[in-house]
Amino acid sequence: MSQPKIFKNHAQHPQSTSMPSRRMKKTLIAAVGIGMAVALSGCNEDTGSGTDKDTGAAESKAPSEGSSQSSAPASPSGDRPLFTGWQTQTSQKHHFQYDVPTKADKWKVLDEDTALSYTDKNGQPIVVMTAAGNYREGGCSSSPNPKAFGEAGKGQLATVGTTGGGKDGTLQENARNWAGNWGFAAYGGADHKPKIKVSQAKPWKQGGIEGYTATAQVTVTNRPSSCVPPKAVVHSVAQKLPDGTMHGWVIYADQGVPKALTDAQLKKIMSTVRSTGS
Repeated sequence: MSQPKIFKNHAQHPQSTSMPSRRMKKTLIAAVGIGMAVALSGCNEDTGSGTDKDTGAAESKAPSEGSSQSSAPASPSGDRPLFTGWQTQTSQKHHFQYDVPTKADKWKVLDEDTALSYTDKNGQPIVVMTAAGNYREGGCSSSPNPKAFGEAGKGQLATVGTTGGGKDGTLQENARNWAGNWGFAAYGGADHKPKIKVSQAKPWKQGGIEGYTATAQVTVTNRPSSCVPPKAVVHSVAQKLPDGTMHGWVIYADQGVPKALTDAQLKKIMSTVRSTGS
């Protein structure tokens, strides 16, 4: 799977954020361009992206299975994980808290303010997440070619984090856009457009959240090596705060490769998603 650019998010909005002087030489593919599968969400305030709309999201055929609502577990108190030994991640900015499996299970929780981003041709962030975690960093490599499928297969097999902060659109639209945009950016981008089917958004009521969830099923179109997954899945959860801003929780994961997360494992992680309160 692709390994996003990492930088410190020192400001509320990237347009006022100074990008670090030491940039990775290998430019990552951004979720922009003609033929993009879904519209960029107007709620991606983290990214500084525009609010141009695309008809792709409305026209995409949703898979029937979608992302079903998880049964709501009892929320753990404070920063205690729901499952014994798991690691808790908290986003004060986006008002999400969630758990990931143990370090022994190859999960790593990043600093809350560390941002993962895909950039455009000018190096500006298009999609950004913070309060993130990675599964199996430093895995099987794909190709040293800087245009190779957004660096796919060079790092982790799954990434999870939080995003958003704007007021445009509905929760349903943003849930679909976040799922589709991250699938597009992480698994090919404009140079090697993946095929994406985004489900209809479904209600999500769990852990103090009354929002929506959506799923993007990704088929990879460019596989320079067997390390690049043939498929991937993205799940999102969208919530609205009392101030009207909308925020998202996103997990995207390789499928069809050794050690890939199963649907049951993904659902177990999603079962821990809860609100920090407003």
